Amino acid sequence: MLGYLMMNRKSDEEELRELAGDFREALRHSVYLVRRLDAEGELSAAQLSTLKMLLDGGVRVGEIARNLGVRVPSATEQIIKLERAGLARREPDPDDSRAVRVVLTPAGRDAVDSANARRNAVMAGILSSLSEQDRQALAAALPVIGQINASLQD
Repeated sequence: MLGYLMMNRKSDEEELRELAGDFREALRHSVYLVRRLDAEGELSAAQLSTLKMLLDGGVRVGEIARNLGVRVPSATEQIIKLERAGLARREPDPDDSRAVRVVLTPAGRDAVDSANARRNAVMAGILSSLSEQDRQALAAALPVIGQINASLQD
């Protein structure tokens, strides 16, 4: 009997692969839904993502491209659009005189703040339909998701 249970029990590796697939699928759907939240704004999801990358200071174009999952020319196109809209600007990188970094303008910060307020209000409405137990489970999962995000950044 024990042998039968052992043969039917998934290995740790199989369980991890299944969990990874389920997690990726949930994230994929979440990304689509969050992009819908952005649809009401004036900025595309990629433009808003780019602006949010700039919140903590300047970022090089190559890093923006990596974070968006695009090539540098595509990221440059996004940056040009943001510059034309007055939301971002390029300036010399203080750490490398050959490089430039992209920084937020005050109008860019206002655009991010406005989009965040709108998105948070919509998401709060969605979360209000969850039970208290489900909200607690979600809150408990956030640090783990943060750890996963941090490991993917490295």
